[in-house]
Amino acid sequence: MRGVWPIFYRELLILRSRLWRQLANYAVSPLLYIIAFGWGMGRGVTMEGVEYLAYMLPGLMALSSMSRSFGISSEINIARFYWHTFEEFQTSPISPAAIALGEVLGGMVRGLLGAVVVVCLALLNGVKLHYGSVLWLGLLVNCFMFASAAVWAAMVVRSHADQSNLTGFIITPMSFLCGTFFSLDKLPAWAAAVINTLPLTHASHFIRASALGQSPPWLSLAVMALYAAVFFAMAVWHVRKASI
Repeated sequence: MRGVWPIFYRELLILRSRLWRQLANYAVSPLLYIIAFGWGMGRGVTMEGVEYLAYMLPGLMALSSMSRSFGISSEINIARFYWHTFEEFQTSPISPAAIALGEVLGGMVRGLLGAVVVVCLALLNGVKLHYGSVLWLGLLVNCFMFASAAVWAAMVVRSHADQSNLTGFIITPMSFLCGTFFSLDKLPAWAAAVINTLPLTHASHFIRASALGQSPPWLSLAVMALYAAVFFAMAVWHVRKASI
């Protein structure tokens, strides 16, 4: 796996050059959700026996870590279509697995930063959650899963328009439907059955249970790990295919 560190380090340098702007950007959407749903609609409301703001914030951790990890796909597209630096990776003596892993690690850092921003907002709002190792394990797997999906997607698309379509048709619907803001018990049985197959649903269940101090659903973590393995394998395969 020689070559992972230079690719990962490049992503860290890009992130460092605009860190504070990125962190401010990462805070905008969660803050709007907290104001609109938590403060506006959620006062006095409970969900599954939990105060709504405490119920929603772990879902926001899952959502933010997903969207920020998947955002590495945009960086890869810029490197491919404009700077052409990704072509240099492909022609260098670096294996496709190392290229994919380096980019995935870069996406994971972004995803974890997005989750940390939500944790800070939770603390500022006085919401008491559990921040133990199980919670961070779920976040790490979630970040790896969607960063791997991002690398796969970035190698498949042919333009930024295609990337926007992927986000619009896949990431945005999952953001609102996968148990991030409401319980799936409110949905028709057929809709809940479909949504329960999606990766973010299992991430939301596991991260929420861990944050609320409940027994985590280990089956959901296993499903996330399976998705992560499949997404990473597809990312490596498409990086290799693009190098031929």
